[in-house]
Amino acid sequence: MSSIPLRYWVLLIFIASALYAHFRGKVRFGLARALTDFTVLISPINALMYLFSRAPATPYLDTREFKELELLQRNWEVIREEALKLNEEGQIKAAATYNDIGFNSFFRTGWKRFYLKWYGQDLASAQALCPKTVELLRQIPSVKAAMFASLPPGSRLQRHRDPYAGSLRYHLGLTTPNSPGCFIEVDGQRYHWKDGEAVMFDETYIHYAENSTDQQRVILFCDVERPVFFAPVRWLNRLFGRVVMTAAATQNVEGEPVGGLNKFFFYAYKVRLWGKALKAKSRPTYYIGKWAIILGLLYWIFA
Repeated sequence: MSSIPLRYWVLLIFIASALYAHFRGKVRFGLARALTDFTVLISPINALMYLFSRAPATPYLDTREFKELELLQRNWEVIREEALKLNEEGQIKAAATYNDIGFNSFFRTGWKRFYLKWYGQDLASAQALCPKTVELLRQIPSVKAAMFASLPPGSRLQRHRDPYAGSLRYHLGLTTPNSPGCFIEVDGQRYHWKDGEAVMFDETYIHYAENSTDQQRVILFCDVERPVFFAPVRWLNRLFGRVVMTAAATQNVEGEPVGGLNKFFFYAYKVRLWGKALKAKSRPTYYIGKWAIILGLLYWIFA
């Protein structure tokens, strides 16, 4: 065993972690997609979050286990008032350019957002336009990110899983159709939003959302720090948030700072657009090129 080079142990850890995440849920992507998705790059960190998680390994979680979040539900009408005003003014909107890497694909189907908090980054626009909601969020340290999120009539978010397991997702219904026609499905289990009601789920399970009604849905959307048993894992989670998630910060209005990851994404997406054009022209050429790049990178790293 000692003669096996370290790089092969590293490769084994990455593959095992990716497979662990892949087989967690009942709903799965194809194995090829699961092992070539960029989330494989952080799969060992995610595996630690899963292994030491105090939250059960279930798609949905009991909100009553997160007592600190009761403050939001008790004040849901105060939060809704600020959200509705923002919505009427057109402030809940898509990114103006390619500078929101985490949610870029959602904008194509009409999804919109207004950031309230992002991993330690304060947004001047949020403090100015919805001070009551910002102050409520400030009282809950476990909420690492928050936004108002809109799903317009006729919208559908495709199946996806969020890349990082260091958080859990909290939704608080503010103004919704209150109808089964406006729902989220997590690992095959469906929930429809209701005004004043909260739901908590693990966003690293495959999920999608749809609004087939004629009424807009607006919710308070929060990333809540995943509770873990082992202090070093908690420190790692917070360090990752400060370094990586902070780099994914973006803006509500022009002039607010944009994180380094989103600055890079602005240029990287131009390459992505070129790839999409190639795929539309010749799918075999696109996939041959994609796999050649992946295998080339693996050879360069581990050979």
